[in-house]
Order: sequence, then structure tokens, then C-alpha cells
Amino acid sequence: MDEIIKLVKEMTGADNVTENSELENDLGCTGDDFSELMEEYSKKFNVDMSNYIWYFHHYEEGNSITLNLFGYKSPAETVKQIPVTPKMLYDFSKIGKWNIEYPEHEIPNNRLANLANQILLLLIASAIILILFLKYYN
Repeated sequence: MDEIIKLVKEMTGADNVTENSELENDLGCTGDDFSELMEEYSKKFNVDMSNYIWYFHHYEEGNSITLNLFGYKSPAETVKQIPVTPKMLYDFSKIGKWNIEYPEHEIPNNRLANLANQILLLLIASAIILILFLKYYN
């Protein structure tokens, strides 16, 4: 358990880590930081993470403009969150695999919103280029 808590402290920068601290809610570890912690945990403690589904445990970093604009939700917003604690990490390290049975769920198809997001970003970039071109070459 001490090695797990040491890893969590190192990866989160938190000082007050207990075996029951929730990585996201108590320690503020989310997004890419959470993913990096889980990747390091998997390597260091040789835990098979093939059953791991990230969106049950933490939210994404950043927000998509059009996803929010059109009311689409990220996968993490469509399922009940399952907190991860150092105790869970320790227990799974002893059996060598991520051992959570996730509930049945369906992830919304955000392809249209993702496409709209890409188009919006392309339009913004094009507008900036056009403005700079007109400003400096006019």
C-alpha cells in the first residue's frame, strides 16, 4: 500500500493521501493527469488494464465548443462515476488486473458535433489568416 500511496502522491502532487482518498474528487486528479497516473500504475505494478474504461472514473480535459453548444455530453457525463482510491489500486495490483464490472451503458454518438467542432476551428483559423494577410499585404 505504501508504494501505491507514494505513486499517487508523486503523480498528483497531493500530500494528504490515504487509502480511501478519491483520486478525482479528493485529490483533483482528472483528465490527462488521471490517464498518466493509471498508465504509470499499470507499468509499475504490472496490472492488466484491458478492462479499464476511463470515462467511468474521470472527466476529460478541456471542453469542446460545439459539443457544449449543441448540448452533447462527453462519455463521462453519461455514466455514473466510479471513484478510484489507492485501496482499489492496491487490491487490483495484488490480482494483476483491473477488476471492475462496469454497468451496461451506451455512449452517445458525437460524430456530428466533432465534425462541427473541426469546421468551426478551421473557420476561425482561416479568418485569422485572412485578417493577417489583409493587414500585412494590403
